[in-house]
Amino acid sequence: MSRFGLNCLKSRNGIDKKALGRGIGSGCGKTSSYGHKGGKARSGRGKVSWFEGGQMPIYRRLPHRGFRSCHDRSGVAVINLDNLQFLVETGKLKDEVSIDVLRSIGAVRSNATRLRVLARGELKTALTISATHASEAAIKAIEAAGGKVNILG
Repeated sequence: MSRFGLNCLKSRNGIDKKALGRGIGSGCGKTSSYGHKGGKARSGRGKVSWFEGGQMPIYRRLPHRGFRSCHDRSGVAVINLDNLQFLVETGKLKDEVSIDVLRSIGAVRSNATRLRVLARGELKTALTISATHASEAAIKAIEAAGGKVNILG
């Protein structure tokens, strides 16, 4: 039994898929399966994948709505008082609330860097909240419950 044989040959990293332009006997000589003339026979041939033969392309036929603002608000996490009360009742929050605490328990997105507290709902527990912004109604409701709000700069 031989150590080397045709079954031991390995491909050369995908360059042996089709040997083009290697003579008439290879079956891929002369025009190398590109046919005669035309854009597809030329060097640098081909079109972009969304080209539709001169027809109005679909990305121009369909209507576009809205826009993406350059003042992206994705880094701002908004939390309401009823959400805070729910987190306290489920035992996830104690007395200190900050963006890091809310991020660690999964109450806000992980990419959030700023916290905005709004006044929807009712807060019954005294909490110390550190936020970058809080509405006046939220501050009044938190202080009425015996809590405190630290507005960060």
